Amino acid sequence: MFPAEALADPVRRAIVERLAGGEVGAGEIAEAFPVSRPAISRHLRVLREAGLVTSRAAGQHRIYALDRRPLAELDAWLERFRPLARPGPASRLDALDTEMHRGRRARRATDQGDADDHAAG
Repeated sequence: MFPAEALADPVRRAIVERLAGGEVGAGEIAEAFPVSRPAISRHLRVLREAGLVTSRAAGQHRIYALDRRPLAELDAWLERFRPLARPGPASRLDALDTEMHRGRRARRATDQGDADDHAAG
């Protein structure tokens, strides 16, 4: 299974996000979701078959870890579809600055309108 297919399911995406922080036991993963443990086991199997997670035995427990290599391959594949020039942090800050100025102008216009109403009244 292609990693993107495995990540199409929201529960599997949430499991991958949980594993991004480090290894997690199967029981702990299952407790975080309102679905049955067998359903979580099936999700983990799909993620394992897609190469997105690895597992190891620790006594009677299964410990899962994220394998980032398929994500890097997916990212490289997606790169072909991204715009050539991606806006960076500076352009986002410029947009925030513009919105702040718009808000100030709108407040001034509202305050000016209120002052005009009081002067006319």
